[in-house]
Amino acid sequence: MPHEARSFAQLPDAKSAGQLLAEIATAPCPYTPVTIDRPLALYGAGNFGRLARDFLKTVGHDFAFAIDRNARAIAQEPGWAGARVVPIDGVPDAERSRVRLAISVVLSPYVPIERELATRGFTDIVPFFDVAESFRAVHPLSNGWFATPLSPDDQARTVDVLARWDDDASRAHHLKFLAWRRQREEWTFTGAPHPNEPRFFIPEVKAALREDEIYVDAGAYHGTVIGDFLIQTKGRFRQVIAIEPDTASRAILETTVPKDERIAIVGDVLADREGPVIFHDGLGYASQISPTGRTKMTARTIDTLGLTPSFMKLHLEGGELPTLKGAKETLLAHRPMLAITVYHNADGIWRTPLWLMETLPDYRFLFRTHAWCGNGAVIYAIPRER
Repeated sequence: MPHEARSFAQLPDAKSAGQLLAEIATAPCPYTPVTIDRPLALYGAGNFGRLARDFLKTVGHDFAFAIDRNARAIAQEPGWAGARVVPIDGVPDAERSRVRLAISVVLSPYVPIERELATRGFTDIVPFFDVAESFRAVHPLSNGWFATPLSPDDQARTVDVLARWDDDASRAHHLKFLAWRRQREEWTFTGAPHPNEPRFFIPEVKAALREDEIYVDAGAYHGTVIGDFLIQTKGRFRQVIAIEPDTASRAILETTVPKDERIAIVGDVLADREGPVIFHDGLGYASQISPTGRTKMTARTIDTLGLTPSFMKLHLEGGELPTLKGAKETLLAHRPMLAITVYHNADGIWRTPLWLMETLPDYRFLFRTHAWCGNGAVIYAIPRER
């Protein structure tokens, strides 16, 4: 079933945001997680395509081929050895109606891609994350979750959050996020495009950066965001604490960040309380606390780590709200600027933003989406004194 797109010429104020929310809060969703019951192909073989390829290998499925405009170059990469990578014109007409084509692109709008592929003869087109959602019992990747209908309480609390954002652009970005998660509708608002800046460094954050930041990167992965931080601060900062519990990712992180006595790397897994947890490692940036894992670890809270952050980024695959609760004393004592991903589970609908809004006094709260298909959603919390 083709996905719908809606565009809005005006940014929503608090009242109109609540009205738009009411349109999607309880309406039936026509989409469900997608199973693999016919040959699967991938559209897009970039970073997301590589994630899709590795995901399928992990869950024991293969794909017929991958489509990419840079097919010739990508086919030479070691990771694609033995795979069929072709340009779109290289797919025979008979195959176009035979395969289920999973779009593994989130940095461009989904609906125009889907419509273009339909004109090319593909008859079964789906978002890749909707495919991944059908494997949650064995793999914790959660970017494709569907929001269930909102209860009256859910709706009231979400309306409250929409009213508390610091600007109308935040209301627009939050509604875009909600429309995809509830209805798989792609909404756009004039005046609220995706930021051009690197994720976590929107203009409001850059304007507040100081030369003595103590930056805590929880979920540091391979250090890309640390690299962006070093660029944005021109190397003028007091300290960086990179927290990455996945062993393989941490090993790469240690080779990518500069050798600088101001930068420390630790392997703690973060939660709202200390104690044993099951961690699913070896999944790259999808590694997380999950019952699907086999690695036993001891979780820590940020409040027990003795940190004094002035800027904190959390990207924890759905563990953001528990980690924030385990950092409450630190947040209140040091009032750091925050960048929190909220697109891995339904906490992003209202629980995480409302907890921040009710816990942190005199902060500005902003919401921005940096990708499509309900992904790349980040809450920014900036102390008003900054």
